[in-house]
Amino acid sequence: MSDESLNLSGWVCPAPLRNYPTVVMGHGSGGKMMADLIAHLFAPLIQNDLLNQFGDSTVFDLNGANGTPRLAVSTDSFVISPLFFPGGNIGELAVNGTVNDVAMSGATPLYLSAGFILEEGLPLDDLGRIMTAFGAAAETADVKVIAADTKVVNRGHGDGLFINTTGIGVIPDGVQIGANRARPGDAVLVSGTMGDHGVTIMSVREGLGFESEISSDTASLHGLVADMLAVTKEIHVLRDATRGGLSAVLNELATASGVGIEFEENRVPVNLAVQAACEMLGLDPLYVANEGKLVAILPAEQAEAVLAAMQAHPLGRNAAIIGKVVEAHPRIVLARTGIGATRVVDLPTGELLPRIC
Repeated sequence: MSDESLNLSGWVCPAPLRNYPTVVMGHGSGGKMMADLIAHLFAPLIQNDLLNQFGDSTVFDLNGANGTPRLAVSTDSFVISPLFFPGGNIGELAVNGTVNDVAMSGATPLYLSAGFILEEGLPLDDLGRIMTAFGAAAETADVKVIAADTKVVNRGHGDGLFINTTGIGVIPDGVQIGANRARPGDAVLVSGTMGDHGVTIMSVREGLGFESEISSDTASLHGLVADMLAVTKEIHVLRDATRGGLSAVLNELATASGVGIEFEENRVPVNLAVQAACEMLGLDPLYVANEGKLVAILPAEQAEAVLAAMQAHPLGRNAAIIGKVVEAHPRIVLARTGIGATRVVDLPTGELLPRIC
C-alpha cells in the first residue's frame, strides 16, 4: 500500500499504539488499549453518524421514512478458546452474544446472519455439536438465521473455528435507549452475579478445579429486557457486561454520557465460588467478563419496580441496585468499599483474559 493511499487525517497516536507497533492481545481487551485502537485508528477512517453511536448495536430508520420501524443492527465475531466450556460452547455463545447486543437497544431480535471459518482438521463431531447448540440457541431466542457462509482455512491458521454474526431487530415505539442517555440521579442496576463466564474460561484453560462448580452464564437476555420495558419505557441505558466486565461498561457509559457513576462494592452480586477463584488467581471480578448479564441505568423512582420484574425472571434472580449516576466527577467511576473508603474504578489497560468470546 502506498503512502498516498493512507488517510491519516484525524489520527492521534495514544501510548498503546506508539508502544506496540503491531497488534497485541490487549487490543481486544475491551479496555483502554482497545478503546484507543478504535478511537484513533478505526473511527477516523470509517466514521459516520450511525457508526458514531458506539453502542452494542446501531439504531436507524430505513431511509428515514415515516412509519417505518426503527431497526437495531449489530455484528460480532467469536474467537473463544476453548471451543467447549462448562455451560456452553462457541455455537450458543455466538447466538446469545449477538442477540444480546441487539436487545441492549430495547429491540426485539428477529434475524441473524452467520459466517463460519473452519480450520482444516476440526473434527466433524465437534462441528456437529457446535452447530446443534447454535441452532438450539437460535430457536430458544426465536430468531431466524437468514444468511450464512462457510470458509475453510489451512491447518494452523484458524484455531478450530471462528464465527462471525450479524443480528437485526425491531425497536418498539417509545423506547429510546442509548449509551449517552444516563442522567444524574439515575439508578444503576445489574441483572446478576459478575465474572461467571471469564472465570469459567480461565479455569478450563488452566485445568483448575474448585469445590463448587463454576459455569458460564451465556444466555439470551431479550426476554429479560422485554419484562423490564413492560414496567417502564423510561430505561435510559442498557449494556451487556462482556469484555472488561462491569468496570469497562460503567466507564464507557460514564464517558458517553459525560456523567459520574458511583456504586457500592458490597452490593455487586458475585458468586462465592467465583469470588474465591478470583482471589486465588489475583483477579478482580469487576473486571471479569460475563455473557449473560446486563447493566441498566434508569430513573431512580422506577428502579424498585424494574428490579422486582428482573428478579421475577429466571435470568435476573440475583439482580441488584448497585449505585447511582451523579453530576460530580464526570467520566469517572467510583466504588465505595466495604470499609467506607472510595476508589477509582478505571478501564482495564490490557487483557486479563484473552479470547473469552
